[in-house]
Amino acid sequence: MGIIVITSRDNEIDELLSINYGADHYITKPFNIQILLAKIGSLLRRTNSSNEIKEKIDAKDFILNISNSTIEKDGKTIELTKNEYKILKYLVENRNKIISREEIMDSLWESESFIDDNTLSVNMTRLRTKLEELDLKDIIETRRGQGYILKGKD
Repeated sequence: MGIIVITSRDNEIDELLSINYGADHYITKPFNIQILLAKIGSLLRRTNSSNEIKEKIDAKDFILNISNSTIEKDGKTIELTKNEYKILKYLVENRNKIISREEIMDSLWESESFIDDNTLSVNMTRLRTKLEELDLKDIIETRRGQGYILKGKD
């Protein structure tokens, strides 16, 4: 989302403060409507193109679709639950690194309340089953006493 400040205040301090607080443009009155429309158009193009980039993550072996919580490979798409999606996204972001069960549980539930350790195991089993449907068997490896690692292409 972009922010354009339109104001009658015409001094550098106000402009600097507006930009420091997150404004993308600072326009003082009176202004040319064509210039305003051009700045709005530019801001929308920039905002929309950055949203498109973040819609899918190329995880090398598969595509993780952020907008609808699915994984795709070779034209086949599989839906993920909220927790399966969060686990896989966290593993993709930390690819080829061992991630402890505690780290994954912290990223999933982000609270101090007790979560049964078995809940993560159940989610991991379901996620692995779905990955196998895309011929991605053994892409998530369990490291005894350490955690999980997402293997695959670099």
